[in-house]
Amino acid sequence: MTAMPGPPPTPRAVAPESPGWAEVPFRRLRDGAPRTEVDRLAIEAPLEIRFGDRPFTVLMRTPGSDEELVAGFLYSEGLIRDAAEIVALGHPEALLEGDCENVITVELAGGGEGVPRTFYASASCGVCGKSSIADLAIRAPVVESDLRIDRRVLEALPERLRSEQSIFAETGGLHGAALFDAAGTLLAAREDIGRHNAVDKLIGWALARRRLPLSAAVLMVSGRLGFEIVQKSIVAGLPVLASVGAASSIAVGLAERYGVTLATFVRPGNLNLYGRPDRVA
Repeated sequence: MTAMPGPPPTPRAVAPESPGWAEVPFRRLRDGAPRTEVDRLAIEAPLEIRFGDRPFTVLMRTPGSDEELVAGFLYSEGLIRDAAEIVALGHPEALLEGDCENVITVELAGGGEGVPRTFYASASCGVCGKSSIADLAIRAPVVESDLRIDRRVLEALPERLRSEQSIFAETGGLHGAALFDAAGTLLAAREDIGRHNAVDKLIGWALARRRLPLSAAVLMVSGRLGFEIVQKSIVAGLPVLASVGAASSIAVGLAERYGVTLATFVRPGNLNLYGRPDRVA
């Protein structure tokens, strides 16, 4: 398995990176005339997280950057607070079921004391594992950052993100998320069938590189800004979140409470600002 912390080396038994899509035959009808063609569909596959031999939860995800996804998920859900808590993680060398590529085994310092026995998650779930409204409380400080970004730089980020979405270009079926600095320089980009999974992959990337909190970064996402994205971003210390779509009312409330800047409907010549608008020049 992969040793932590620090940028993870390639696990010994990891499967080759998936292209993120599968070619599937289908029947196309055009003007009443049928014909058989091949379509590229985004892959959605289960990823089981285990602590030792104990199954913990299953994430529905697009294969690729699985170690980052798991590390980011554990961090953003408050199950770990530092990369040093992860002793090792990676695809197991062998399983009786033979499906190593869809399993990640995690070894935590202290044996994972305090981690719940089970945790529910799905590709569309943004409040996974929560059994009550009280569990939705974010255990993180107000985001402190001196970051400022020029409006024109921010308005150019959706196109920059789109250029990094290679699987979306093939399938039209994945969400994208990317981290940029205040000058608009790309730091990292990830795709996944789950919007929050793409963000967790980025958080896992930052966790392994000791870049948390991400107080000098901007998060750009495809789609909308809802509770799940803002919650994970606050835990990661992100000061500016931008999206091509709308924000929800609870997302705006979180932004105001935790000192986060939300920019929605971002495109050249247009954006809406909530929370801390002063970070956008």
